[in-house]
Amino acid sequence: MTTAVAAPFRFFSLQVVRTRRLGPSLVRVTFGGPDLHAFHSQGRDQSLSLFLPQPGQPEPVVPLELGDGWWQGWRELPDDVRAVMRSYTLRALRRDPDEIDIDFALHSPSGPASRWASGAAPGDRVLLLGPAVADNRAIRFRPPEGTDLVVIWGDESAVPAACATLESLPAGTRVRAWLEVDDAGDIQDLVTDADAEVTWLVRDRSGTEGSPMALDVLREAQLPSAEHPYVWIAGESGCVKALRRHFVGERGIDRRCVTFVGYWRRGMTEEQLRVSE
Repeated sequence: MTTAVAAPFRFFSLQVVRTRRLGPSLVRVTFGGPDLHAFHSQGRDQSLSLFLPQPGQPEPVVPLELGDGWWQGWRELPDDVRAVMRSYTLRALRRDPDEIDIDFALHSPSGPASRWASGAAPGDRVLLLGPAVADNRAIRFRPPEGTDLVVIWGDESAVPAACATLESLPAGTRVRAWLEVDDAGDIQDLVTDADAEVTWLVRDRSGTEGSPMALDVLREAQLPSAEHPYVWIAGESGCVKALRRHFVGERGIDRRCVTFVGYWRRGMTEEQLRVSE
């Protein structure tokens, strides 16, 4: 079943095709389904809403029959019935056959999304709220015309978007990127035509929660000279805000050329985060 929501987005009914463990904290789930012929995206940091079933349910419960009223109807369902909704980014889109990849950061083994992804098997059913138009407002990586340096930082929740973005950049694009992960086993091989220097940061688990590693490293980093730099930072909200202050306040980069996205907030579930916003 598919339902139009707010163009250019719609629901897609999907099934797990296969899974692959990328590292101790990351798992890739590949989805397929006949609806995917209508899924269109230019990739990069394309945002998606994924609806997962509660334990014991064969499929996620979302009242699509309510049409545009699905959101309120979904919110009013009992907690143990209502589908779990989580935000993710598109890792890859392929045709013939139509498939998409979503990489899951396993923040907490007890969390519903981490638990689902860890046990996902071919045939498992989900609903996806995604784009039917390639260039849509849920893509935030948009360097202005004339950008001569791209700077990227992301934690493990933003690694899929950062990697997809790096892979999409054309030859000659100058890039400095820092990607922060929990374990050295989560480091991935990247192929990009861009003139990119990618530094992987492995978090010190013995340090303070919410390690200042990224801020310390970036403060010490010597960026290539550029007249029109563009910065993209995404991940834990507190770290993202601190890094934005660094780039705008300490480095003097035009705030209009800094894209910052809080994918999660330490100590809060996505439901709590949505209520607080």
